[in-house]
Amino acid sequence: MLPETDTLARLAARIRLHAARMVAIEGFGYLGQALSSAEIFATLFGGGLLRMGRDRFVLSAGHYVIALYAVAGALGLLDPQELDTYGRNGSRLEAIGTERTPLVDLVCGSLGQGLSGAIGFALAAHLEGAGRDTYAFVSDGEMEEGQTWEAAMFAAHQRRRLGRLVVIIDANNSQVDGPVSSVTTLEPLAQKWRAFGWRVTEVDGHDVGALSAALASRSSDAEPFALIARTEVLGRTRSLPPTLDGHFIRLDPTQQRALIAELESALA
Repeated sequence: MLPETDTLARLAARIRLHAARMVAIEGFGYLGQALSSAEIFATLFGGGLLRMGRDRFVLSAGHYVIALYAVAGALGLLDPQELDTYGRNGSRLEAIGTERTPLVDLVCGSLGQGLSGAIGFALAAHLEGAGRDTYAFVSDGEMEEGQTWEAAMFAAHQRRRLGRLVVIIDANNSQVDGPVSSVTTLEPLAQKWRAFGWRVTEVDGHDVGALSAALASRSSDAEPFALIARTEVLGRTRSLPPTLDGHFIRLDPTQQRALIAELESALA
């Protein structure tokens, strides 16, 4: 049974608030990644889909790890006080995930590698008869890396063994050099994945109901599944100016206060 959408929406709001407070420590960081993916992480971790300790989770884009910390803090998987150490020297909550990152089976610093690792986990689970699902979180910007498409092609070739492989794509049209569409055109994204032999569903990535329904309705005995979640890099927040660089956000004290107040009001 899926959780109520209101519960997941509130969890997404808590993810954004935790992330905003983490970035406020130094005044800058990968806040946009948490703002855009909050509903995705809320649905996956709070919706009973990812079975912690059984299923595998791959975070391909390591700078999205702020969203993982935030959802873990909100769900009690991490001590919320530890979130205050985000990005500090010696903290295990590093700004870009590494092999030390908790609660994840694989996190990649170099972009484009996560899907390959996820295929390895999924294929191993199939050969073991383990009944595990493998979830890979991928950003649209890293799909400019050729390794992603090589892995997608291989997965389709092995599709009868990889029906429990799920790729979730945060399609927020943002990467370090600017909008993805201005650097290398990826569209039509859904048609590309289908052409590579994947089952594909495309949803509003800020709609927890649509995300939950798409992930719950997939069949685990067919081809690997790609969920394209269309999001906005600032998470449809009202207090941040649309001209802000969403990839790596710098907040002045006034912007910090405004954003935190907006996110707190969403939970009132």
